[in-house]
Amino acid sequence: MAWYDEAVFYHIYPLGMLGCPHENDYKACVHRLKRLDNMIPVIKDLGFNAIYIGPLFESVGHGYETTDYRKLDSRLGTNDDLKNFVSKCHKQEIRVILDGVFNHTGRDFFAFKDIREKRESSGYLGWYSGVNLGGNNSFNDGFSYNNWGGYDLLVKLNQQNPQVQEYIADVIRFWVSEFDIDGIRLDAADVLDFGFMQMLRRVADEVKEDFYLMGEVIHGEYIRWERDAHIHAVTNYHLEKALYSGHNDHNYFEVAHTVKRLYDMGGGDPLGLRLYNFADNHDVERIASILSNKAHLIPVYILEYTLPGVPSVYYGSEFGIEGKKGGGDDWAIRPELDLTEHINDINDNPLTRTIAKLGKIRQSTPALSYGGYEQKLLTNRQYAYTRTMKEDVALVVVNNDDSPFTMDIGVPSGRYKAMLSDQWIDAGGGCIHYEVQGCNGEIFIKDTGNLKEPEKKSGSKIKTDSVKKPETAKKTEPEKETEPEKKTEPEKKPETDKKPESVKKPEPEKKQAAKPEAGKEKVSDKKEGFRKIDKPYEEMTVEELQETILYKMSLNGPVNDEMKRTVDENIWRDSLLNWVRSF
Repeated sequence: MAWYDEAVFYHIYPLGMLGCPHENDYKACVHRLKRLDNMIPVIKDLGFNAIYIGPLFESVGHGYETTDYRKLDSRLGTNDDLKNFVSKCHKQEIRVILDGVFNHTGRDFFAFKDIREKRESSGYLGWYSGVNLGGNNSFNDGFSYNNWGGYDLLVKLNQQNPQVQEYIADVIRFWVSEFDIDGIRLDAADVLDFGFMQMLRRVADEVKEDFYLMGEVIHGEYIRWERDAHIHAVTNYHLEKALYSGHNDHNYFEVAHTVKRLYDMGGGDPLGLRLYNFADNHDVERIASILSNKAHLIPVYILEYTLPGVPSVYYGSEFGIEGKKGGGDDWAIRPELDLTEHINDINDNPLTRTIAKLGKIRQSTPALSYGGYEQKLLTNRQYAYTRTMKEDVALVVVNNDDSPFTMDIGVPSGRYKAMLSDQWIDAGGGCIHYEVQGCNGEIFIKDTGNLKEPEKKSGSKIKTDSVKKPETAKKTEPEKETEPEKKTEPEKKPETDKKPESVKKPEPEKKQAAKPEAGKEKVSDKKEGFRKIDKPYEEMTVEELQETILYKMSLNGPVNDEMKRTVDENIWRDSLLNWVRSF
């Protein structure tokens, strides 16, 4: 158990939220970060006790082409501004974690500039991966190098170089001593070297008690990053996808099956696989733009706050703002926003009011952080489960149908409080009978002597619109647990590139002839048409890695069109290598 197990994160992309120029001229320093000081109390009132903010350090454009790891981006201010921001957050009992962009640097980083200037005489040739002085790149430097995702702007570090490891370790020590941060979100952790991440964990344990390392992982078996790389948690992209498509398709089976698979992956222990849950972030389109029915925002966030893992809300999404990618970059999903202009939304906006309540419910309910998960009801349109820790019980139910749903769910006998509608329910017979309104949900907490009686409000603007129990509720039979409804449109895959959008997807490599070259490859097995390729992963082409991943998926069950599309659209070799090794 650590502070991050009880965290409710607020995610800030500062270069967008604070309206920074999209390109850095490295000239004037503008103290935009200071604007966040007045927003800290608002973040607290919205029910958050942790902030993930980044990228923050000097860079060329969007922040992930770092030029100086020890200097706040001049578009945001000075190091003192960041130091004061973290200090003010701590006074409000809000933890702060930053973006750690350690897979690559920008071309203006000192080590890379030295290579450009001195070539073979540079002492930093070994700092980067794949440097070839006989090649060339899109900037016509007269040498080539490995990059992130095909973008020469992002130069890949040689993470196995001891000098690089010690440099990054010193950067983390500097961030803690200078800014007093509480953790790091590791950018592109799905392509980081595992030995490198193990080194980061050793440094994390050295610099601060319960220093949090959370990794950005999109594909693969998540448990491997926590078990083998020794980081604390990973981003839960599996749930992010299931949340929007499960509501758009009226298919709670997808959500429940995703949750069960991840829970089982952690050994049935709520802390066996720590997950960072989110409905959207700075790399994918806003959840309010993806959902076919915006009324589903309420059940989406109820699920995110109560399923195993810690919840995170991307700035502005608590107000239901929209944002779709376009124009060749991601700035449309990273808009300028002043939280102080939305202070009344805590009272006037039903979504904002619900999210604020969810944050307070989670922080006051240990079972939602540490309790075991058990599915209690599953249909295409209704889903219920309990989170239980000893005597503490939380029952969660959501309804994605437009019509009300009457439920009867067995729970330990006792008195329960419906936390969102502020009502008391008697479950003396070991059953909760309740009508959940359409596109809504409720959280029932068992009274163990710590729950307060509902306050009588007179003239207060704060009101709930979550679940209301009618005086006479006609009981309806729940749908039988059947297979999900067929989809009429292909599911939408979340876009995850936060890097420049100028590089086109490479043409797929041509398939080999049916009869493999002797000594190179043989098809020793087939499953659902997918080949088992007898070849070391490191020697496989991108296409062979994709086919091997599909083959391994087929050993665990049917491979649907969405799974095939996800594999096909991942064309980055490092990511595919980590993915295939994770099985």
